[in-house]
Amino acid sequence: MKIGILGSGLMGGKLGALWAASGHDVTFAYARSASKLERLARESGGQSGTIADAVDEADALLLAVHWSRVGDVLEHAGDLAGKVVLNCCVPLDEANRDLVVGTTSSGGEELARMRPKACWVSCFNTTPSESFAPVFARKGQEPAPQVFTYGDDAGAKEIAGQLIRDIGFEPLDTGGLRNGRYVEPFAMATVELAYVQPGGPALTYRFTKLRG
Repeated sequence: MKIGILGSGLMGGKLGALWAASGHDVTFAYARSASKLERLARESGGQSGTIADAVDEADALLLAVHWSRVGDVLEHAGDLAGKVVLNCCVPLDEANRDLVVGTTSSGGEELARMRPKACWVSCFNTTPSESFAPVFARKGQEPAPQVFTYGDDAGAKEIAGQLIRDIGFEPLDTGGLRNGRYVEPFAMATVELAYVQPGGPALTYRFTKLRG
């Protein structure tokens, strides 16, 4: 699969590298410096390019930037018509402390309003990036940790599910984009568990329904 990574931070860099290690054709785009993109491409065996390069041929895109940069990325990305876009952004303020969208809307819904022709699915935004490498190293071991996914496009969810499994997680469908109003605040709970409480940031989770 051809995957365009729009964002070169911890989320985009780590997921892009692991997808490249899984055999996908990955293009890294959008960074403060071209040298960072080139390094990511060189270290992962992928390639670097412009946002247009990443979007044009992609079977799927990952939007992985700070919420304050979303508008700039989308402006360069065009209308994204028919493109499957995985969103791992949480709509946080500049201090990364408070949600700037919530209760009556969600980041996922706002993105869909900005680019209504795209096929949006949100995932990985409640999972610390520090967990990606150890989960990938244990891929195939059961039970797999879960990743929340939410979106209104069944095809986009299916593609996201494939890519989530490639990392070693299992997708957990939490409904449509509207449910991002409740999923995105959960990211703040995972921040507390991963970065504030003891034990290290490589946090994973798995929900189980008890029977009997």
